[in-house]
Amino acid sequence: MKCTMASDVIDDVATTFKNGDAKQVAKYFSTTVELSILEKEDIYSSSQATLILKDFFAKHPSLSTKIIHKVTSNPNFKFGVILYTTSKGNFRISFEFKNNSDNFILSQIRIEENKG
Repeated sequence: MKCTMASDVIDDVATTFKNGDAKQVAKYFSTTVELSILEKEDIYSSSQATLILKDFFAKHPSLSTKIIHKVTSNPNFKFGVILYTTSKGNFRISFEFKNNSDNFILSQIRIEENKG
């Protein structure tokens, strides 16, 4: 499910995070994804990244999500940050999209503890 310019890809992905649905998030993945979850960072294939994200969602089910920052003014790049609230703590999730033939693909996800 590559996202065209017409819809808001940041809102769409924030909803998939709220639902804890790694497979839905993966529909936006590039062939490789830079994934950083709680100090562990690497570049993974889309299938590996899906499994890692699925594991994160299983360990940290969402109570709520809130978009706290969006960059959508650049036609070739989009960036979003959400506050991801769980019963075990809060996380700051940032994600980056790159334009690929009028489709925005998810190229990077960072999940950090929100200590603030």
